[in-house]
Amino acid sequence: MCGIVGIYLKNKKLSKDLGKYLTGMMQGMATRGPDSAGFAIYSENKKSKEFKYSLCLLNHYSFNSFKKIITKKFKKLKFKQHSDHVVLISDVEPKKIISFISLEFKDVSLIGYGKSIEIFKQVGNPNEVIKNFQLDKFSGTHAIGHTRMATESAITTNGSHPYSTGQDECLVHNGSLSNHNNLRRKLLKQGQSFDSENDTEVAAGYVSNSLSKKKSLKETLMNGLKDLDGFYTFIAGTRYGFAIVRDEIACKPAVIAETKDYVAIASEFQAMAHLPGVNTAKIFEPEPGVVYSWGS
Repeated sequence: MCGIVGIYLKNKKLSKDLGKYLTGMMQGMATRGPDSAGFAIYSENKKSKEFKYSLCLLNHYSFNSFKKIITKKFKKLKFKQHSDHVVLISDVEPKKIISFISLEFKDVSLIGYGKSIEIFKQVGNPNEVIKNFQLDKFSGTHAIGHTRMATESAITTNGSHPYSTGQDECLVHNGSLSNHNNLRRKLLKQGQSFDSENDTEVAAGYVSNSLSKKKSLKETLMNGLKDLDGFYTFIAGTRYGFAIVRDEIACKPAVIAETKDYVAIASEFQAMAHLPGVNTAKIFEPEPGVVYSWGS
């Protein structure tokens, strides 16, 4: 049992409150996933040449040590610190930055990158994770969150959601996949890489692989209904929006609340009870085997 949440703002005037809305949603899901928590925040990137790299400093690795080494290699870098995470901002092409980090830092984990996305995740009670990152202070266009109850892989940062396996992409999952080992081998042969044994990372890799072939997010998730075996509810995000799908048996819960200002998704309605205007929202349970998408 895990908790998944997402919110997409139709009314851009609400962008300053995105973190506050997501905070309440994740707090509402804390009892569904006490082992770890994470979230992805999307925001408009007005400087189109800049990329953001979400990094976790492992084993108490020093931010100052990291900064000293990487600024010798690359110039005009910007940094934002959040607890044990750093968002590195640079207009250097991603291949160079990612390769350097992989080769030079054994205690720095890249957990996502892109022009719009920032990802943060930690082991521990979701309420503490939210507090550590000061989630309520974030702004943006849309966001996805997860609270995890570990069932099939270790309780580590790398085992936590969201998973990001492509530029400005992420995925959270409630459920379990039965064919992830076979699918992982297939995706590895096609050039996809993985950092954990978690089945959700395989689903994220499947999405990235499909999007790289110019398929839409909605088409990708529809195809996943025949390629991904198991029981699941996914929320997948891109730079422009997000989508939700439940498998055709649909034993994992989900509810959607839509108003003129936003679309909110959660495993349980209680996670959305604090949202403005939710009492007059269109509230419905997503149908099994149907993809619902906004902006993506």
